[in-house]
Amino acid sequence: MADGINFQIDGQDVTAKPGQTVLQAAIDAGIYIPYLCYFPEMKPYGACRACIVDSESGGRKMTTASCTLPAAPDMQVTTNSEEIVGIRQGIIEMLMSEHPHGCLTCHRIELCGPQDICQRHVAVTDRCTICPKNERCELKDTVRMLELDLRTPLNYHRRNLPIHTDDPFYDRDYNLCIVCARCVRVCEEVRFDTALTLTSRSGVALVGTSHGTSLLESGCEFCGACIDVCPTGALVEREYKWEKAKKQVSTICTNCSTGCQMVAEVNRFDKVIRFRGDLAGEANRGQTCFKGKFAYDYPNHRSRLKSSYVREGGILNKVENADAVSMIAEALKKYSPSEVAVIASPRGSNEDNYLAGKFARVGLRTNNVDSGLNTVPEFLETMQNRLGSPGATNPIWDIENSKCVMVIGGNPTEEQNGLTVPIKKAARDGTKIIVIDSRETELTRYATEWLRVKPGTEHLLVAGLARVIEDEALEDREASGNEADDVDELKQSLWEFDPGRVAEICGVDENRVRRAARTYAENAPAAVLFGADTVRVENRKDLANAVINLALVCGNIGEKGGGVYPLFVGANTLGSWDVGCTPAALPGGRNVDDAADREEVEGLWSAGLPTNEGATISGLLDRMRSGEIKAAIVMADGMDPDRKVFGDVTHALASLDFLAVSTVFDSDWTASANVVVPATTYAEQTSTVTNIERRVQQVRQAAERKNAEISGWELISAIARKMDVAGFDFDSPESVFEEIRKAVPGYSGITYERLSNKGIQAPCAEGEAGTPILFEDASEAELPDFTDMDFELKAPEAEGSGLTLVPGRVLHQPEREMTVVRRGEMNYAEREEIVHLSRADADEAGIKAGDRIRVEADPGAEVVTGVAQLDMPYSGYVAVTELFANIASDMQDSNNPDPAPAVPGLELRSVRLVRAPVSSGTEVAAD
Repeated sequence: MADGINFQIDGQDVTAKPGQTVLQAAIDAGIYIPYLCYFPEMKPYGACRACIVDSESGGRKMTTASCTLPAAPDMQVTTNSEEIVGIRQGIIEMLMSEHPHGCLTCHRIELCGPQDICQRHVAVTDRCTICPKNERCELKDTVRMLELDLRTPLNYHRRNLPIHTDDPFYDRDYNLCIVCARCVRVCEEVRFDTALTLTSRSGVALVGTSHGTSLLESGCEFCGACIDVCPTGALVEREYKWEKAKKQVSTICTNCSTGCQMVAEVNRFDKVIRFRGDLAGEANRGQTCFKGKFAYDYPNHRSRLKSSYVREGGILNKVENADAVSMIAEALKKYSPSEVAVIASPRGSNEDNYLAGKFARVGLRTNNVDSGLNTVPEFLETMQNRLGSPGATNPIWDIENSKCVMVIGGNPTEEQNGLTVPIKKAARDGTKIIVIDSRETELTRYATEWLRVKPGTEHLLVAGLARVIEDEALEDREASGNEADDVDELKQSLWEFDPGRVAEICGVDENRVRRAARTYAENAPAAVLFGADTVRVENRKDLANAVINLALVCGNIGEKGGGVYPLFVGANTLGSWDVGCTPAALPGGRNVDDAADREEVEGLWSAGLPTNEGATISGLLDRMRSGEIKAAIVMADGMDPDRKVFGDVTHALASLDFLAVSTVFDSDWTASANVVVPATTYAEQTSTVTNIERRVQQVRQAAERKNAEISGWELISAIARKMDVAGFDFDSPESVFEEIRKAVPGYSGITYERLSNKGIQAPCAEGEAGTPILFEDASEAELPDFTDMDFELKAPEAEGSGLTLVPGRVLHQPEREMTVVRRGEMNYAEREEIVHLSRADADEAGIKAGDRIRVEADPGAEVVTGVAQLDMPYSGYVAVTELFANIASDMQDSNNPDPAPAVPGLELRSVRLVRAPVSSGTEVAAD
């Protein structure tokens, strides 16, 4: 390494990277130095002093903690001298004086079990064998490496602190805490939440919540980072608390489009018992969210479907998988191409969904195929047509290099949590944050500018921002790569979007619109994340085009720290598009209506392609309800039937003549099914998925199949072969992926062997490393062209009558009073909510400021009760912001075997207001 720092550790030559400490360099070189407070991605802290070393540099000798000692040229470091070992042993003995250690120094540690009687008469509370982290405790490992004496001169003083088991998901036992402060620091330095802090009790430093006594009132997002870094049993997951892992498997979380790399811990019964973030994961760098960390357990649920069923006389009877496949194949032969549909799972792998798309077109001769959560196809199609890929132009962690981040109509804190971590890190470092959203979300707390636009006007506001940038000559004409004529054409199409008129229609102040435009233009590189949570279907293509134009105007395409990030749901929505499991695109994003593209795929598949007009997921369900579609295959893993986009699922499915469902659990998807087939989960298969940043990653099998579960690619292949459809003779997921490599040019250089080390960002040609940033090396002529803003500047028409609820959710609002109440064994957060509405709506309803009102979705169906506050900037909408703590508690209490897909999003809905009586609550505040 040319710019490395060369020095020696115990006589061994070591080269450190610039800025590394001695401990970091030692870890990279494979040299062991004990440590307990240091952890990757966090600042050096020097609390435990276990990593103490002797060093000599420039004639200066000193004894210091290696985690805080910068590596210096020609430095001589000694880690194992008799004096250093003695000091280190003394330090650990002091740590153990406040931690149970009866087993730590015992020679029988390998022989004893939790039920054995201690022959040294050590108290139960001083034994490691009853600790939930026994055999995965870093303190224990450190003591073993130091070879401490059988007895220590310091006695154990138990703190007698209460064990907190009353908050969601995990337990906190500060009697086992060594005050390394890892949990506090990861919460503050990596997650930027500060839910935990160092406190004091009788002059003794301890760890506690930053506000109150419960995590629910301290702004915890229950990401589990504190658990993963804790070196002892002080913080531990409640589920499988006492289970020991037999093996660990690196895999991918399939609960959202971030595609976090996880380590699945598997016990001797072949069950996944824990999920923790993998530090080697390039998409998440060891971070997780509450869904990924605590909603992984569904493969183990006792209510899983274990065999196939066929409905006969209204009753589902158990059959062999082969019989179920035969019935599906025979039934599908009866219908014409326009009468059949295939809906693939949003968790389905690239292999599953590639074959689903291929079977629909080759076997059923229909374009009626889509991924179950492809709810924003307008984004995907626009990105594909203009940028060559529907995924983000830049990597997730490139956001931390941005000087400005704009978030439009999305709530990544809950829906794509992995993107929020670098956003908050950037904000902490001074990056400007612009939020364009009618809802109050967690990122509005970090926003430099929060433009609370009227729902349905987001595309107009983005066009208005571009108009301000052009008017004030803030554009980066050279970096945009467009010819002067193109820029002039764009200016002409922007002429209609007068900032004053835009501000009026959007319900925001014109000065704030201009300020936001300047902030974006003057703080390059800038990234834009855009979602469709509040955007109307007819405006989604316009929004995507407006966002791409805005990025081009300021030269943020192809730049590190710039780019655009579409926010879509579904773990493999992007992969499904890439492999052609969508009505609008063939494999490789080829246009289904383009003759040349069709000819390429027909040559690959040796079959003609259908010509009927397909429909996306919502359209497919509509066609079922109308009777146009009469038969369907649905792969329902990860699809909550109550999602608003699906409408009345029960009605749609009941309208079919024939329905085959592959799923993990019984649900509304199977209620009227003729055939039900048990599906595998992430735990029982090896396959690939593609995340939001175009990173193809490998899901690795962690457990064996225990019953008749069958993966999507196996089921589709079996049905196709039974129908005598050629081209489905696959014997492994890798063999399917080999065909994907031929069908999808951007995947041609990706192989299972290469994915065994790490994920690869498409497009990736043979022998290449992938493409982290689209257009990074493009010439000006190769950059995308502008497109005209050909939509009208007009106020959106009202959707239905009455009011629309604009729900919000944040982690913490310390300025507002809240109470923690106990119900049974658990804590719950409660507070008086504020219902924001306009003065005009309040006058019409006869409501005054301070009145208690109930918000109802349907008569009698209460959404929330709160106090009226007349500050909504526009009429027709009411806004209520709740705490994230409620969602965490709801998921903790959920009886849903697969709770992650059922976590409610912040969807707009029609409501009415009703006066509420004054509550006479009887619950008692928790201690």
